[in-house]
Amino acid sequence: MSAETLLYVEGLTKTYGENVVLDNISTEIKRGEVVAIIGHSGCGKSTFLRSLNQLEKITSGSIYFDGVDMTGSSVNINNVRRRIGMVFQQFNLFPHMTIKENIMFAPVKLKEMTKQEASKRADELLKRVGLLDKADQYPDMLSGGQKQRIAIARTLAMNPELILFDEPTSALDPEMVGEVLALMKELANDGMTMIVVTHEMGFAREVANRVMFIDEKKIKEEGRPEDIFENPESPRLKEFLSKVL
Repeated sequence: MSAETLLYVEGLTKTYGENVVLDNISTEIKRGEVVAIIGHSGCGKSTFLRSLNQLEKITSGSIYFDGVDMTGSSVNINNVRRRIGMVFQQFNLFPHMTIKENIMFAPVKLKEMTKQEASKRADELLKRVGLLDKADQYPDMLSGGQKQRIAIARTLAMNPELILFDEPTSALDPEMVGEVLALMKELANDGMTMIVVTHEMGFAREVANRVMFIDEKKIKEEGRPEDIFENPESPRLKEFLSKVL
């Protein structure tokens, strides 16, 4: 494991009873890397992503985050998770809190910031995602694209070193997808380490450093976007791309 490696996965296997969902997956993610995960619906992409911060307990294998074995019995997983942000398909905003309160909640609750510090940070993030004028509104007053940008701002409030995105645009109307992808592209350009499960092939091709194709419970093929999209090797990847491009 080099100093550049932020996340190291070794032999990750996930089963539900007799059903093997992921089988002996090993990979590593370097600091500042943007990895897009693609594949057929139901192939285990989201399960793999959720395993990386142990929202899904793996059946066997190891996951090291910045050198710490997250699957070890002595690790405080909540301390590790503070450094790993996650953005879901559904925005999971608290409906009874204003937009600004949503962003401030975790840093204050986890004593990462005082209320004053969190308020200042929330204003900075709202400005960054172009929604400072929505600070005192409630989630149900926002469009889907705006809610997802707020969900990303809320994740950034904890100053994560890695952000996991689980199909962040799949619940959005087509005209709102672009505004969320533009924000994610900005984060990538700023050097944020990101792992993105996505159906947006244009984003995977343009923004990712590496594309990972999950199929038949394994990483079937991975490589630079230009290699994956222009010269796919496995018949399964060729078939997948023929349907989505």
